[in-house]
Amino acid sequence: MILFKIFAFTASLSLFFVSALAQEASRWQINPDNSIQWNIDTHIPHEDHIEMSGKTVSTVLRYGINSQGAFMINKSLIWPLLRTIPNNTNASLMRRYDWNPLDGVTVNGRSLQRNEKVESIALKGKLVVKSKVNQGYYGQWKIIREYMPSTNLPALIELYQIINIGKKHLAVEIPQDGFIAETDSTRGVDGAYIIEGKLYHSGCFTLQPGDTLCFSAAISAHGSSESSIIIDAQAEKEKREAIVSAWMSNLVLETPDSIINNMFAFSKVRACESIYETQGGPMHSPGGESYYAAIWANDQAEYINPYFPYTGYEYGNASALNSYQHFARFINDKWEPIPSSIIAEGLDIWAGVGDRGDAAMVAYGASRYVLALGDKQTAEKLWPLITWCLEYCNRKLNDKGVVASDTDELENRFESGEANLCTSSLYYDALISAAYLSKELGKGDELVKLYQKQAHVLRENIENYFGAKVEGFDTYAYYKGNNILRSWICIPLTVGIDERAEGTIQALFSPRLWTENGLLTQAGDETFWDRSTLYALRGVYAVGETEKATEYLHRYSQTRLLGEHVPYAIEAWPEGEQRHLSAESGLYGRIITEGLFGIRPTGFDKFDLTPRLPQEWDKMSLRHIGAFGTSFDIEVSRSNTKKLQVKVINKGKEEVYVLEDGKTIDIHLK
Repeated sequence: MILFKIFAFTASLSLFFVSALAQEASRWQINPDNSIQWNIDTHIPHEDHIEMSGKTVSTVLRYGINSQGAFMINKSLIWPLLRTIPNNTNASLMRRYDWNPLDGVTVNGRSLQRNEKVESIALKGKLVVKSKVNQGYYGQWKIIREYMPSTNLPALIELYQIINIGKKHLAVEIPQDGFIAETDSTRGVDGAYIIEGKLYHSGCFTLQPGDTLCFSAAISAHGSSESSIIIDAQAEKEKREAIVSAWMSNLVLETPDSIINNMFAFSKVRACESIYETQGGPMHSPGGESYYAAIWANDQAEYINPYFPYTGYEYGNASALNSYQHFARFINDKWEPIPSSIIAEGLDIWAGVGDRGDAAMVAYGASRYVLALGDKQTAEKLWPLITWCLEYCNRKLNDKGVVASDTDELENRFESGEANLCTSSLYYDALISAAYLSKELGKGDELVKLYQKQAHVLRENIENYFGAKVEGFDTYAYYKGNNILRSWICIPLTVGIDERAEGTIQALFSPRLWTENGLLTQAGDETFWDRSTLYALRGVYAVGETEKATEYLHRYSQTRLLGEHVPYAIEAWPEGEQRHLSAESGLYGRIITEGLFGIRPTGFDKFDLTPRLPQEWDKMSLRHIGAFGTSFDIEVSRSNTKKLQVKVINKGKEEVYVLEDGKTIDIHLK
């Protein structure tokens, strides 16, 4: 993808930018049912890819329309529980297939797909393709294709409809199509695996005008000693639609911006679906045809786990707790670093680049998670892990009082020095959360004061060590000696460190870092990782630059939801070809919960609330919030006095607050 830069913040150039972005974003539109749809016009050929997941399978569908208007698809299947040798990070059974169950289907003795023209493609937890075929004398019909992963079975589900839209009957023949493949037994942890492609409902059928013929197909895999999987495609479709509806019906965002609303709704699907039922318990994993049945200190512990309580998704919370308990297995008296990743369903680890600041990531995420979850018993379970990670970071402080590490979460892709800004910022936030948590658990005033003091000192050390003028901006050097702007200068903003907020925001949105795809990892480079853009947008809200944050959030959301590669936040480019890694969608969600609404957990049933209502919006709401052991709503609007009116509705009771814009209120759910 070609990137273009914003060369100046002038009004005319801003209009050019918005116009160019709108043109790119016009390929897809939002439907009344909140799906997005691409109505096929002359802008073809075009191809895209999307990842979708169930508890035992994931699929990356590479789909598109060719220059003749016909549909193309390649199906990548990943089975995380069918492990291959060596049983490492990438050891899930994977296959790519061009198998098309429609190839052998005929209508009136001719190919079903001859002269096919696709009319539309829609996405909402499944891929739906609608097309027309006109074969003149031989008939006219519609084809509807639907693709989705099974919620529980290791299978990709495909449903097909043929609709007779002509004036003559159609004679349809569906063959007994399919394939069976047995993998090399020496390359499987459990020997050979069987992969099956099946076409269901074969036979000869007559369709009168207006009739619809439904049939299905599936690609599945299982162990060689297990029976073939029998698929009820309609039942699988109903299960998938039900769970997608449940994800979208909880933690509902309502604002005047339909694009942000829908991007938020879609992000919950990708964030919640990528959890696999492994022998090591439920494991949320990034995906991307590489990372399954495994957890990471950044993607899971830091990025997405603190978000799960808000979604109200019980299985998501179970996966979060499970991941932290896996990391807790590695706390030790020798103060050796915990692994960066626990892989192979919990049977092995990866620590290939040393200490990435993983303890800070885990402490930050786990402390926020248990506070937001609002469950004292879970907090007690994870307390030893949290306190060990905090002490580990304390022992890693260098002579300037910031945390030393071998690298950061980008794992030496870019220089991070002996101590980096991200690790110390995460440790700072973890200390603040730990102080709140100590009080909730009754660990004593001395410990509360210790964590508060350590946080205060660390904040000063961050300013003294990292604070710098970089490329003319009063911001941070990401590491000592760094003189090129880096995207991760946004991290302090997300944890309440605002001493250099103005210069940092100017740097983030300068032509040196900001592009149509968000932030470059390093000024002058072409690489971008969405995670830094998502952190930055949350941080800009957190320090009160609401209008700027909303403007850029809208632009970003429009590109990701309705542009050329949809509908989720992505990992990176050029690395990974913009894979839809799951935790990035969790980071998008946190822009809303922690940025726009400014929710900061301070106890099991308490939080600070700093709503950031944009000037062009009259109101916004976040409904069915599943955090703090309950389900509640937040409504924000402007009162007649130009102040903000906030309603918190919990268990049928409504509390009303009036506050100045930018002020914080202490919410205690009762």
